[in-house]
Amino acid sequence: MRLTIHLDTFDRVHPMAFAILWLDMDTRQWSREGHLGLELPEWGTLQMDCGNTVVSAPGDCAPVCVLEGLDLNNCNRRFEGETGRAQWCAERGRALMTGHWHVQCIDNQEAQAEHGLFAAGEES
Repeated sequence: MRLTIHLDTFDRVHPMAFAILWLDMDTRQWSREGHLGLELPEWGTLQMDCGNTVVSAPGDCAPVCVLEGLDLNNCNRRFEGETGRAQWCAERGRALMTGHWHVQCIDNQEAQAEHGLFAAGEES
């Protein structure tokens, strides 16, 4: 199962800041499908922490952002349009910035990412 997550309302970073992440639940990895005003790597890993999803860069356990209330261990409860609070952590040394996430699309069919960036676990 894959989720497409839209992150937005990070007004302190950029007035129109957003990112679209493609979350692969099987591999616990993500890829960046689009973004503006939010600097993040092309792909990375996903971890669970107390019912929240922690989005990290490859090879780094420090979070880029935390998707509060998005519990990937309970996939059967996900629905398109579901929303929650996102904490942007990418700029170390700065205060957390709050935005929102929302589930844009749920795909239950098996498919490969367009560029396969994290399919083999390697950066390009």
